[in-house]
Amino acid sequence: MLSSADTLLVIVDIQEKLVRAMHAREELLSRSQQLVQGARVLNVPILCTEQNPKGLGATVPEITAHMPDVRPISKFSFGCCASEDFMHALRAGAARTVLMAGIETHVCVYQTTLELLAKGYHVEVVADACSSRTPENKQIGLEKMRAAGAAVTSVETALFELLKVAEGPLFKEILKIVK
Repeated sequence: MLSSADTLLVIVDIQEKLVRAMHAREELLSRSQQLVQGARVLNVPILCTEQNPKGLGATVPEITAHMPDVRPISKFSFGCCASEDFMHALRAGAARTVLMAGIETHVCVYQTTLELLAKGYHVEVVADACSSRTPENKQIGLEKMRAAGAAVTSVETALFELLKVAEGPLFKEILKIVK
């Protein structure tokens, strides 16, 4: 069961030039925004990465608008764990569970998930906040991550699991986000 006390959200490479090539990009952006907004409400720390930002552009404004204090971590490796800056930021917190979202599911999200699993983290991939250029590649990435030991979840499942109760001001804020 997810707990906001030891969970971290990682947003992988949702960048200007990459997003344009993604299958179901509107759903990707909508669900990613909901996930980031919900993480903020629930005080879940967020890390954000950018693959070769000079070549692929910055994280899209639809995402950065909801995390103005998060500085994207630049990387050139597909897996985030090869970045010293990423690993430093990851180790700086208390998280033992990582929620993964971003693009592409079968490349950067997949490789990062396997790296995190090898380091002993529990990883949950937020399927509706991930995408690839083709639905087949997304499905292959999800299947390989699940086979490697990652859990696959959805935005609403993750947020309500973190929330735990159907009452109070946080519940009302999460309802506004997912409706």
